[in-house]
Amino acid sequence: MTLTKEQVIDKIEIVENGIMQVRQVTKIMEDGKELSKSYHRWAFEPGTDVSDQPANVQAIAAAAWTPEVVAAYQAQIAASQTALG
Repeated sequence: MTLTKEQVIDKIEIVENGIMQVRQVTKIMEDGKELSKSYHRWAFEPGTDVSDQPANVQAIAAAAWTPEVVAAYQAQIAASQTALG
């Protein structure tokens, strides 16, 4: 009987305002059969430094966060802060 723990980023999504959502699944396996599974999620705003993240997260950020996307997100945040007074 061998127990193993597997952690994999299984989902990376870019939502409408450019925020990137990342999901990691952690599986506990016994002899190749899944015993349990849990998820951990986190998010990044456009333009965030993701250099400490896995290569696939960095690649998606580089492709999605064009200067236009980052500028639009920053303008959206500025407008919402102004509206709140």
